[in-house]
Amino acid sequence: MTDFAQTLTHELDGLLRSDDLLLERRYPGGAPARQPLHTVYVPADEYTRDLPERWGARALDALDAHGSDLGRLARLLDLDAGTLEELMPRVRRKLEADPIEDLRIDFEDGYGNRSDAEEDAAVDSAAAELLAAVEGPGPGPGSFGIRFKSLERPTRARGIRTLVRWADRLAGTQAGGRGLLVTLPKVLSVAQVEAMVRACEALESKHGTALGPIRFEVQVETPQSVLGADGTALVARMIHASEGRCTGLHFGTYDYSAACGIAAEHQSMDHPAADHAKAVMQAAAAGTGVLLSDGSTNIVPAGSEEQVHRAWAVHARLVRRAFERGYSQGWDLHPAQLPTRYLMAHSFHRKEFAAAAGRLSSYLGRAATADRMEEPATARALAGCVLRGVQCGAVDPEEVHAEIGIGIEELTSLAHRPGPPS
Repeated sequence: MTDFAQTLTHELDGLLRSDDLLLERRYPGGAPARQPLHTVYVPADEYTRDLPERWGARALDALDAHGSDLGRLARLLDLDAGTLEELMPRVRRKLEADPIEDLRIDFEDGYGNRSDAEEDAAVDSAAAELLAAVEGPGPGPGSFGIRFKSLERPTRARGIRTLVRWADRLAGTQAGGRGLLVTLPKVLSVAQVEAMVRACEALESKHGTALGPIRFEVQVETPQSVLGADGTALVARMIHASEGRCTGLHFGTYDYSAACGIAAEHQSMDHPAADHAKAVMQAAAAGTGVLLSDGSTNIVPAGSEEQVHRAWAVHARLVRRAFERGYSQGWDLHPAQLPTRYLMAHSFHRKEFAAAAGRLSSYLGRAATADRMEEPATARALAGCVLRGVQCGAVDPEEVHAEIGIGIEELTSLAHRPGPPS
């Protein structure tokens, strides 16, 4: 480096030092933790320790009752019949062993408004059942939390009362030691996120080492959280106002659609208003490590076979669409949605693995010929998709080694390799 260039570089280092530090803090890169394929919401008074087993059994019953004709099911889900036949054993094993990847015990809309005594009792009962599941002989739920009532003035006191009682019940337990994960619904302002940070600090201070760190998801279900009164994307400011506690942005399909004035018959995960909101969320979360989750469909697979098939077709299309748009997680509200969730996840990742393996092998110099010039960012995206396929069980580690020539540790490193240093 010439003396002039070196002098200029040192000058610019000084000018940009604070900006470099700010960017590193605000955009640390993708989260290394596994992202669940879905979050299951269940009303608090309906939760018991055997919920995953019950949901898995009901999902398998639905498959047996309405999905035994694989050719018809393949046409319904827009899948190749051979692909469906290959995937079905994997999906059945998943439903038997690990049907619910992420659980929210719901004290908000799914639970409704009850008396204080009734909701207090539901908190106590749900906490006891969860602790029995976590501390029992089985594997227990992999990821879990609660959704409490919002920090809007009318529901603030009840929401905080539930949050405090939940923390009190889990403090000093194996589950509480892992920390709490909570969903903050109907967020209207950055100030509400800042208030949530203060609530987390107060609870951690109260319980000390008996309670692990508290993290929360921001539920984007109001237009105000996407576009503020000052014209800015408040959801981006909310992420950074969380002081590192925000782990995810979850889209609320129906509250958001209703607030935008969309008629009930046309409210859907694929409405243009929903797509706009999720595109803003996606841009706001990029590089922060905050995970994205799509919402839910209220068309559930229940009733006659015709009704179940109609709901499966809708759910499968929306799950595939979410994957294609970069949303690897969504909500499921009914056990019979699990078969289509996992079938579409596995089919997507099998297809993506077939396309990504050769490109990654070429990028890493392990292929004899290469027909593309891959950017490092594209290689990270390819590796990330393959890694998610391994994590959800759609791709076996042995296949990664055979097709790409690397192990899971190297794949993980490639998927989370940072961009150019600042």
